Amino acid sequence: MDILQGIIIGIVQGLTEFLPVSSSAHLVFVQNLLGVEADLAFDTFLHLGTLIAVVWFFRWDIIKMIRSWILSIQDLIQGRFQEGFYSDPYKRLAWYVILGTIPVGIVGLLFEDAVDSIFAGALYVPAFFLFVTGTILYLSQRMASGHIDMNNISKKEAIWMGLGQACAILPGLSRSGTTIAAGLTIGLDKEFAAKFSFILSIPAILGAFLLQAKDIGTALDANFLPVVLGFIASIIAGYMAIRWMLDLIKNKSLDIFAFYCWIVGIVVFMGSIAHIF
Repeated sequence: MDILQGIIIGIVQGLTEFLPVSSSAHLVFVQNLLGVEADLAFDTFLHLGTLIAVVWFFRWDIIKMIRSWILSIQDLIQGRFQEGFYSDPYKRLAWYVILGTIPVGIVGLLFEDAVDSIFAGALYVPAFFLFVTGTILYLSQRMASGHIDMNNISKKEAIWMGLGQACAILPGLSRSGTTIAAGLTIGLDKEFAAKFSFILSIPAILGAFLLQAKDIGTALDANFLPVVLGFIASIIAGYMAIRWMLDLIKNKSLDIFAFYCWIVGIVVFMGSIAHIF
């Protein structure tokens, strides 16, 4: 892998991690297109870049959530947890992010290796699920916008979005797309659905990074500059994708991503069946 390939893959990872078009599918497609062999360590390093992007973008919310969560632990010790929980939206948000992370944690630990081994190298699989992502997005945009935000979100919405995130273990099924769509179907405000989806991704990406961190040294030894520059590119692209996505979902429709997923999914699916890719 050369420097340009590393940067291109980093940009693709950063954009597609937060745009509802499936980063896993696009990494597979781009790596095949560039003739680069998939490298788990490099992918992990790129995910660290997107983790930095989302943490930095929501840094003030995250700081408030951490402070409020610590205070809620103090409330628990002092026997007034419930009172504090319902009086501070950031306390609820912190606990609901933890609650919403449980499904993906369970599914990831039990099934991720099996999914990777079953679908490894089969381009038609992520292509098919990319088409499914487009359908989910399209249908979710036909629903009326809800009014649930951080002030009145409950454990029901948190678990539902967590289940949506867990489904995204399937290659080609967009994590942001499924979680945002799940939020919209259960009545979340559009902008908050996107915001909660992005914040919910933080522990999931962090957990995957920590599990695979042992491979980073190998990637750096083999391709130091491509990995480092791809890492930087993923941070910049990820930050820009979050800003763009929040603006789009607030002011416009996500139908453009549905159409994109359908087109790319069909093209890659047909091409893989015909052995073009």
